[in-house]
Order: sequence, then C-alpha cells, then structure tokens
Amino acid sequence: MTKYPNNYFATRRDEWKQRNTKDSWSVFKIMAEFVEGFEKMAQIGPCVSVFGSARTQADNPYYELAVEISKKLTQAGFGIITGGGPGIMEAGNKGAKEGGGASVGLNIRLPFEQYANPYIDSDKEIDFNYFFVRKVMFVKYSQGFVVLPGGFGTLDEMFEALTLIQTHKIERFPVVLVGSKFWSGLMDWIKTVLLEQEKNISPKDLDLFKIVDTADEVEKHITQFYQKHTIQPNF
Repeated sequence: MTKYPNNYFATRRDEWKQRNTKDSWSVFKIMAEFVEGFEKMAQIGPCVSVFGSARTQADNPYYELAVEISKKLTQAGFGIITGGGPGIMEAGNKGAKEGGGASVGLNIRLPFEQYANPYIDSDKEIDFNYFFVRKVMFVKYSQGFVVLPGGFGTLDEMFEALTLIQTHKIERFPVVLVGSKFWSGLMDWIKTVLLEQEKNISPKDLDLFKIVDTADEVEKHITQFYQKHTIQPNF
C-alpha cells in the first residue's frame, strides 16, 4: 500500500484551488465562441453535417463516396457542414463545392491531425477551442447527420445526436450511417447486448438511424424526411 506524507493531500487541494481560480474567467472565452458560431451559422441556411475519419485518404472509396453524397445533397438544396479538417471532412467540403452549395468548416484547434481543408468557403470557416461548443453548432444547425467510417470523434458525435433525439432534447432529424460492412459489428452489439440482453434501449430506438451504402440512398432518405417535416434549427 502506498504511503503518502501527512500533508500530501492538503498540498494537492491547495494546488487545485490555485489552478481553478481562473476557471470562471474561461466563461468569457466560451461565450465568445458561442456568439461567433451562432451569428455565422444562423445566416447560412439548412445544412447537413458529414462526419468521418480525418485519416481517410483521397484514394479511399469512402472518401469518394463522401464527395458524391455531399454533391447530391447540395444539389438538393442543402449546405454541407464538416469538422473542417482532412479526410472525410475534406471530402464533404469538396463535394459541396462541386455541387455549388454552402461549404462550412467547423474547425477544432488540435496539436495534431487537424488543419482547415481548402474546400471550405472563406466566409464559412469557424475555428473552435472547445469541442462542446463546436458540437452545439453541429446539432443546432444541421438538418441531418451523415456518418461515414471514423474513430472516437465520429462515434462521439453520432451517439450524442442519437441521445439528444432519444431524450427529446432536440427535434428529430435524419441520422444516416454510410457503409453497412463497417457498421454491422456495432449494430449487432447494439441489438444483441443493449437491446435484447441488457434492455438498455427500446426497440423503437433502432429507428432513430438508418444504415445505407449509396449516395442516392442518403439523398433520398433525407429529402423524404423533409417532405414531412419542417426545416428549422433543432432547438
């Protein structure tokens, strides 16, 4: 068993207090990011967010599919929002450019991987320090989420949207997962463990998303949804 000096935890508490006295001032930086995001995003019009790995290369079929999906959606009247970086995000902005639609990049400052791709409209690039502020912009101003293969960040954004829809914290919008081969293992686990074994979700929760494989299926699902629902900010 590790033995600590008598004053060890008292010293750690003092250090904690000293570091965290500055936390309240962070509110102003957070507010500034919200204000800039709200002011810019409110002017753009209805958009669909495209998510996926920053590590996907341009010769990957999913990159090419993301370009095609984004192009079709812009031709249907939507702008495209991405995380602003490379990989699938770049493909989404590239497709938006090719389709003649709004190409939005919500870039996050990271010490690795992330840089703004060249296909973002110059007046529609917004830089963020805080992931949670950035995610608010995705959810509030997106009329749909298109989720291609990705890593932890992609899964985080997908499951947050599904949770907010499930709990009625936001209006429902289409969540489309692209690539049945990629998503099949996760979907099997959701059905057999979360639903059947543990009963942590309801059967109707499986209707909150749709799995497809083609750009035409994505465009059809989203446009059909908005033939029945109003296009508006989600909260």
